[in-house]
Amino acid sequence: MKNLLFLLAFLTSNFLAGQRAQNFTPTKSPANVGFSAERLARIDTMLQGYVNRGVVPSIVTFVARRGQIVHHKAFGTPRLGDKTAARTDDIYRIMSQTKLITTVGLLILLEEGKFHLDQNISDFLPAFKKMQVLGNPDEKDFSKFTLRPAARGITFRHLLSHTAGIPYNINGVDERPEFAVPMLASIGNEKLEDVVNKIAARPLISEPGEKYVYGWNTDIVGRLIEVLSGQPLDVFIQNRVCQPLGMTDTYYYLPKEKTSRLVGLWSQDNRGEKPHEHANEIYRKYPTDGGRSLFYGGSGMSGTISDYARICQLIVNKGEFNGHRLLAPATVNLMLTNQIGDNFVWDRHDKFGLGLQIFSPETKYGDNATPGAAMWGGYFATEYTIDVEKELVLLVYTNVQPFAQGGEIGHKFRTMVYAALME
Repeated sequence: MKNLLFLLAFLTSNFLAGQRAQNFTPTKSPANVGFSAERLARIDTMLQGYVNRGVVPSIVTFVARRGQIVHHKAFGTPRLGDKTAARTDDIYRIMSQTKLITTVGLLILLEEGKFHLDQNISDFLPAFKKMQVLGNPDEKDFSKFTLRPAARGITFRHLLSHTAGIPYNINGVDERPEFAVPMLASIGNEKLEDVVNKIAARPLISEPGEKYVYGWNTDIVGRLIEVLSGQPLDVFIQNRVCQPLGMTDTYYYLPKEKTSRLVGLWSQDNRGEKPHEHANEIYRKYPTDGGRSLFYGGSGMSGTISDYARICQLIVNKGEFNGHRLLAPATVNLMLTNQIGDNFVWDRHDKFGLGLQIFSPETKYGDNATPGAAMWGGYFATEYTIDVEKELVLLVYTNVQPFAQGGEIGHKFRTMVYAALME
């Protein structure tokens, strides 16, 4: 009898796994996937309120469970002074959300046997062979520093978990021309290879594998993809990730026929202040202008919210979506496994896997999300949450930086989505 029950459970589990959504469809009723329509409507009231008060010009949402869309709406207007209404297919700059796309790309190559996770990246990028670590640094000002040779090499695992000791900024070091790295977006003619070589010339702020340090790691991953695949990063990402998943509106640089769908970029410096046009012209224009030659692994892509939901659903489906298997379930499980030991992601009390932050039971950022759910966001106020256990993806986008009230909107949105889930 026990054997029969085990067999039935096994067959049921495999049947349900085979039924994982391969596309998104609007639900006929939120209740079909456990959501309260009345509670979901509270999200509309909350977000429209921020638009009405002039806190944010536009905002768009996407919530789906088991492939059924329960909330996908746009609020506000896409550009300052524009009288047209925001649309759900508007294109947003996703910045650091590029990291998950690049991570999936590298892990495809991992499964093809191109490298192993604990292999030194210097086997493929010689510029990283002799790294140095800052000695006796003042964490706020490194201008008076000493250097010592790194005790170990940087591995692929270090990069994917942000434990290589590579930050974005080092006060007192970045001011030196030999350590200067181009900003996270560019309308110039830089190449990723040149940028990564400059990153390799900078010192580390901690030993590889020692602690969580968020920085240029995934940009180096992008260059590794180029070396391992023999293709430019943008070509590889389009061919091996975006096209198979059906992400037809996601690019580093937008085709001319889609540039009119790009939302404006605003700033809100102080709480309650009306947003104004972002002062940084490069940030505003890089998806449409310039040399179109720099493809960062860690930032720089733009796309629709529904496009990005597809790569989120890929994780929920344990590596498969749109009829294409990009990764094995074991690889996705590894992505969702703590890779930083006793360290935490900043002050959030959360862990980090391979390319994803993981909410801990003691999270100080994940609100009422399921422990073990994953998330990340972009510099211009985009954010996603992936809950494999509940087969749920939720995303909320705007393009404001700095955004004094962005954190409260993100927290409220996630809290209200989970509060609308009745099972």
